[in-house]
Amino acid sequence: MSTIEKVQEEVAVEELVGINNEIVLYNDDVNTFDHVIDTLIRVCDHTSEQAEQCAILVHYKGKCTVKTGSYDELKPKCSQLLEAGLSAEIV
Repeated sequence: MSTIEKVQEEVAVEELVGINNEIVLYNDDVNTFDHVIDTLIRVCDHTSEQAEQCAILVHYKGKCTVKTGSYDELKPKCSQLLEAGLSAEIV
């Protein structure tokens, strides 16, 4: 016979408060891939590869989270996306 020993371990979990907001970009039939990519690079500080991947996800999946952070940080970025003619919201 063998003995199985179980060990209970405590793990500390830290939660960042206030950084759980996201800008979600939605698909539309108006904007070109180039416009979406250029806008994500300018507004959300994406790399060209990251912006292109987000544009593809938005096109095929209908939406994509393009930026996370605090509400106060995301509000002006979301406004700039909307002013550029994109469809986005903070969730």
